[in-house]
Amino acid sequence: MTSTERIAIGAAALLGVVACAGAAGPAAASHAATPAADATGAAECTLRVPTPDDAERAEPGDVVCFTADLADERLVITHGGTAERPITYAGDGAAVDGITIEADHVVVEGYRAERPEAPGVVMEGDGITLRGVTVTSPEGGDGDGIRFFGDELRILDNVVTDTENTEGRHADCMQTYSDDSPPSRNVLIEGNRCEGVDNMGLMAEGPNDGEGDGEGTTSDFVIRDNWFETLDASQALMFEDVQNVTITGNTFAAPTHHAIGLAIGSTGAHVGENEYDPGIGYEVGIDESSLPGYEGPEPGGEP
Repeated sequence: MTSTERIAIGAAALLGVVACAGAAGPAAASHAATPAADATGAAECTLRVPTPDDAERAEPGDVVCFTADLADERLVITHGGTAERPITYAGDGAAVDGITIEADHVVVEGYRAERPEAPGVVMEGDGITLRGVTVTSPEGGDGDGIRFFGDELRILDNVVTDTENTEGRHADCMQTYSDDSPPSRNVLIEGNRCEGVDNMGLMAEGPNDGEGDGEGTTSDFVIRDNWFETLDASQALMFEDVQNVTITGNTFAAPTHHAIGLAIGSTGAHVGENEYDPGIGYEVGIDESSLPGYEGPEPGGEP
């Protein structure tokens, strides 16, 4: 695209000609100069393209909207921006058959996935934000709602409902591990809702949990202001070989045996100001290897 074309299209966007239209719109790409925020705080589209294959033309800072109907396709994101100017992929409520993110410095927001192939969402990369996404009844595999791997990850204001432990699954709302995948570091999990989840709200395993040959360190999680309804697990949150976890302001809404488990060197955990269902046996279970640096309620027993 020439500079003259970009300026002309940018001027049209400022006049309101270019707007995010969800799954409707022209087949050709439209590119605006600068994203603007609407009344809800969502950014308007600066690039409209039919499918994710056409998103390679996106530039750092763009807000990409897809004009094709992707309800029967898995949304696969492979093109990212920069740390200072991530590329945003805005769904505006559009349906997709699950999401896979394999890119750095992207924001993926506003999609819904009903009965996608599990995991409903997979995030792998650095500087990824997943925001305002709904995953309902993921099917197959282990039945997980969201899996994440990488550094500087943000999982914000998403909803995962009805994960099922049928056919031997361990259907968690969210999960990370390091067997054959990168460790996860600097992770913020905030404002999410895990509802009707058969297994755990979060299962987090580091590379030295004894189950794989992972390398690196899984560490520095902040888990706050989430709502966990876990129906068929001993605990809502479980950490193995995950260091420096802060767990605060969450609601544990189901009567699990205990709310939080810390094991296999999950040191430096800080726990406080959470709300617990009265049927929960005790708030925190911890093993001896995870005691160094722990701050929080008196542990009630083993994790």
